[in-house]
Amino acid sequence: CKGWVAIMERAGYAAKVVLVDDVTPIGDKHGVPFALSSCHLATIGDYVTVGHVPPADVARLLRERPKAIGLTVPGMPMGSPGMEMPDGSREAYETLLLLSGGMTEVFSRHA
Repeated sequence: CKGWVAIMERAGYAAKVVLVDDVTPIGDKHGVPFALSSCHLATIGDYVTVGHVPPADVARLLRERPKAIGLTVPGMPMGSPGMEMPDGSREAYETLLLLSGGMTEVFSRHA
């Protein structure tokens, strides 16, 4: 997760890192279903980001301000921010817009 934090800081976001043994209770507090969780969670304004969400997606979220809980990239896709591979390989993944009640819609696709 340090890699993701470093990428977000390079993109201009100020990070306050709080280490916890289990992010599940924090996700529960923000309405993030366990199936959509990941290794870390961040709050920014009224939104939450879960997992390796690209900085460009966060910027778009803040610009468009949709009625949503936030963004999630479930799991830890290879090649996502903070999960870069030495050989540059990447797997396709989606950033999901997390809506109330655990519903989602595709916010962006990454290849």
